[in-house]
Amino acid sequence: MLIKLSLSGIRNRLRDYLVLFSGLVIASGIFYMFQAMASNKAFLNSNSSISMTFIIFQLGSVLLAIITLVYILYANSFLMSMRQKDYAMFMMLGAKQRTIGQMIFIETFAVGLLASLLGSLVGIGLTKIISQLLIQQLEIHVTHFAIFNQNALFVTLIFFLVLFFVAAFVNATSIMKRPILTLLKTDATPTRFHRNSFVLLIETLLGIALLFIGYYMMENIDKFALIALIVALVTITSGTYLVFNSVMIFLLNLLKHSKSFSLKKLNNFTLSQLSFRMQNYTRMLSMVTMILALALGALTVGLGFRNQIPKMTEQFSPYDLVLNNAQEIDQKQVTALKPVLDTSYHMKENQDTIYFERSQFDKNPLKVTYNSDMNTRHQGTYSGKELAADVRKTDELRNLLLPIQRSKNLEILSAEKFAQTNGTESTLQLLQVVDFMTQKKAIHKLAAANVKRNPSLKKETFLLQQKYDAYTIYNEMFSGFEFMGFFLGIAFLTMLASCLMFKILSGATSDVSRYEILNKIGTPAKLLEISLRKEIAVLFLAPGILGVIHVLYGLKMFVPLLDDPYHQIWVPFLIFFVLYLIYYLLTVWLYSEIVLKKASS
Repeated sequence: MLIKLSLSGIRNRLRDYLVLFSGLVIASGIFYMFQAMASNKAFLNSNSSISMTFIIFQLGSVLLAIITLVYILYANSFLMSMRQKDYAMFMMLGAKQRTIGQMIFIETFAVGLLASLLGSLVGIGLTKIISQLLIQQLEIHVTHFAIFNQNALFVTLIFFLVLFFVAAFVNATSIMKRPILTLLKTDATPTRFHRNSFVLLIETLLGIALLFIGYYMMENIDKFALIALIVALVTITSGTYLVFNSVMIFLLNLLKHSKSFSLKKLNNFTLSQLSFRMQNYTRMLSMVTMILALALGALTVGLGFRNQIPKMTEQFSPYDLVLNNAQEIDQKQVTALKPVLDTSYHMKENQDTIYFERSQFDKNPLKVTYNSDMNTRHQGTYSGKELAADVRKTDELRNLLLPIQRSKNLEILSAEKFAQTNGTESTLQLLQVVDFMTQKKAIHKLAAANVKRNPSLKKETFLLQQKYDAYTIYNEMFSGFEFMGFFLGIAFLTMLASCLMFKILSGATSDVSRYEILNKIGTPAKLLEISLRKEIAVLFLAPGILGVIHVLYGLKMFVPLLDDPYHQIWVPFLIFFVLYLIYYLLTVWLYSEIVLKKASS
């Protein structure tokens, strides 16, 4: 009987449960995907070069778990508020509180179980798609990667089932402790707020000042270092809270006192509704704003790091390809690259010393990279005369040699002395191409042949000689950040928008009587719809706009790391706008179904 009543309750509120259910499916699906990529031991052991990417995904799982917890709390709060009267009616008909508690427990846990199972299936599909994309982006060959991961499935199911067990227990306990009259009259219980005008003004000014201090610190992080991060975190969090607790209310009060605006159509009613909600939603809107800024910032910075890969690779070395013992290579493969620069240096080697001919460096100076300061890297050249005069400059040449050659002395000799010197002869060939990124596959092929031809390179795991080696490392690190930022950002934004939607909808039943009164005195339905849309639009736009402002200032912290942190910023912002618009329209539709239909019936 309990199961029947529980399923009947879910069926009667199917639309509301479907909204919650879809969000939970997305959350558990993405959670499984992160776990599958971060907990595959055989994969990690056989592909150690990409282990950093999976540490990133493990971190993403932790962050996703935290926001999922917040999401479920708000979603359950909405559903409980919608069914309070139903439970009260069951009690009036003779149902015991213990029985009602068991029914609530079954409803909550059943939704969680179904969402977790379906979400895990969705996660398996996501893992297949995303792992293929990730491997293509990282341009690596991997082995032992399993799309279906028992450990990931176990962790996902246990996490969500425990979460829903706790939520079901809390829901059942909270209802059992409330008297029937309280459940029936919850919506009619008035909540009054009185704010002293002077205190409100002080809080408004303080909130704005704290935000400006935080923005200043983020803009000057190179000057204040760690202190800037600590101060910015405290001031922006506090300032955000005060913005909703005072600034928004102060602005709404100003609009209410402007008769030319407030007395037009239903503006005064809308402003009063917003004033009441701002008082009640301060913590919620502050939380949404801060985590939205973090999610949108992670998405933006992740894409920024991805754009940084070619720039950092280019700064690693002026040469796109280094060929040791180049006299043994088929030069047709080199010619196929169509290099814009092809320089060869002849060398003679004995047991202790390597000799180069000075005139070759005078004719084709050695290209080098150097830092003029901590953030700026330049390219320069060393002639034969400079190399012969300054032993320290020969270190740039030494880095291009084989590992077994780097410990030997280097001498730059005149043509006559070089000709008279005995030793094993070989050629060091250095190449530059038109565009490394478009030709990197062909370069990689020749670089691999260079390693095969020179076995000592295989022994040096941490040797960075080729530009392609640097590209691989940068690509591994930043591709992981990009994918984590993208999917974690989407998951955060989805659930945060859902939290805001459920928080707004949780007050829908209490608004029915207000809209009912307006409907009875002859207010046109069109005006009621417009007022409702404006009210919800402000509740969505306020944290959205403030969160975007936080991101725009926060990106200035990454100027020392990224050449242009605002490059292609429209991509994450467009994703955010589309997602927010979808949730706004969904909230308006659900709210209208609850409020306007009941008010007009």
